[in-house]
Amino acid sequence: MTGSDGPHREPGSDSRPAGPASERAREEEERAVEQALALVGGSDRTGGAGGSDGRPSRSQDPQDSRGHRDLRDEDPNADPSSDPHARRSTDSHPYNGRDNDPRDGRSTATTTAATTAATATAPESVGEQPPLPDRASPGDPAKPRPTLPPPSWDRARAIAARAGRGGPPATIRLALDRALGHVLAEALGALTDLPSFDTSAMDGWAVAGPGPWAFEAGAGLLAGRGPAAALPDGTAVRIATGARVPPDTTAVIRSEHAHVDEARGLLHARRSVVTGQDIRLRGQECRSGEQLVPAGTVVTPAVLGLAAAAGYDALPVVPRPRVDVLVLGDELLNAGLPHDGLIRDALGPMLGPWLRALGAEVSDLRRLGDDAGALRSALTSSDADLIVTTGGTAAGPLDHVHPVLAALGAELLVDGVAVRPGHPMLLARLSPDGPYLVGLPGNPLAAVSGLLTLAEPLLAGIAGRPAQDPYRALVHADVHGHPHDTRLVPVVHRPGRAGGRDHVAPLRYNGPAMLRGIAAADGLAVVPPGGVRSGTEVEILDLPWAPATPWTEGCFT
Repeated sequence: MTGSDGPHREPGSDSRPAGPASERAREEEERAVEQALALVGGSDRTGGAGGSDGRPSRSQDPQDSRGHRDLRDEDPNADPSSDPHARRSTDSHPYNGRDNDPRDGRSTATTTAATTAATATAPESVGEQPPLPDRASPGDPAKPRPTLPPPSWDRARAIAARAGRGGPPATIRLALDRALGHVLAEALGALTDLPSFDTSAMDGWAVAGPGPWAFEAGAGLLAGRGPAAALPDGTAVRIATGARVPPDTTAVIRSEHAHVDEARGLLHARRSVVTGQDIRLRGQECRSGEQLVPAGTVVTPAVLGLAAAAGYDALPVVPRPRVDVLVLGDELLNAGLPHDGLIRDALGPMLGPWLRALGAEVSDLRRLGDDAGALRSALTSSDADLIVTTGGTAAGPLDHVHPVLAALGAELLVDGVAVRPGHPMLLARLSPDGPYLVGLPGNPLAAVSGLLTLAEPLLAGIAGRPAQDPYRALVHADVHGHPHDTRLVPVVHRPGRAGGRDHVAPLRYNGPAMLRGIAAADGLAVVPPGGVRSGTEVEILDLPWAPATPWTEGCFT
């Protein structure tokens, strides 16, 4: 933990306070390490890895109100510690110069002191709050914040998941043609037997008793017709696939397995006939009331087909989480080439589609610049389940996210995470039944890290998706790690050769401001502190689009 008097030292370490020169030297050393990691992320050097729509409104539906118990202290097995040293950011390639303060010693949750201070300073109603300045003066000092170490990456992710599951999800009913991609709020039970009557599985002949069988000329039995008369022994009748089988039918003989003697009016079987062959018996697939798929299942095209077959016209589903995206920063361009210190906004075009791929309903993106008043107005007027902001999460003079959240009395559930890139990310709850806010760093890959660490598990919980078991894969190369923090590294899946196991290969261009690596990736490897050797299994975070793309082969690895 870092206090105002200097960095905390481990027991047994030199207790003499570090001087300015030694502190600067340590900062420069860690910055050099991060820069090296970004450049050699895919290296296989042996020395670089260490060991180890009918939607109810929030006010209308009491179920949509999520519980507000303390979500930060429910995991006794999680490791709350990370880097014990206070340090400046070592994320290289600055994106806007304002999100590079890791605040590694900052509290990852609202401490008692911080809560008390916020309660004492914040007016009782939003309307009575003193106005925030539209912009901070460049010379204004950043306000001090608590200095507890950030949570580990997996603990932060668990906090976000619990926040999303904080209350029972709302339920709406949607017609089948509108339910695709939603999550079932209830288990889907069959409303009828499937099939609901005995049917023919093939075009051919329905026969009764032993053959040969007498038949009468004609079209026979067709699908969609009512029940036929019972079939006497020794007789046959033509039958189409899906047609109701007459009572007392012994079997169905496929057309290609039958010989028709037109002159004598007799049917002969070319193969032995087994009782019940090619007949789909009533209830063969399911009986009425039997569970077909559980609650929490994502409605796919196949689920829609099953639901229709089982008698459904509409499905009980969880509403898609509503998300507002607020892009902050005066230095961002919407079009054209960067110029005069201005850069293109990479996050605006990326976040909406990414969030929709995670199952969210995303409103039109809003660009607020560096305007604290506009940010506060956007937060207080939102009716979304989640607000996502980009940039402004550090402690610079134009970083307004923390001051605005403090002025609104928001609860910080996660305030910085021990992960690279993306450590300045945050998760807040604006009010007990109000929206959540995920603050993403301004660097593009750092923002992706924040999406997968905080936004994805939060949205999954709100949408009613059950927690997924993590999966692991072999990594095919040494992967350098951060000394203290988890590292998320873009990877691509590759099939094993000659019967070998499938594996992932790390990609280059994985600095916090880079998107070239993630654009070629189909997952992110969760690399523990210290890094991993080639052949080690690591946890993999899938990206919401798909399989590995062959054209990445050899280009970024």
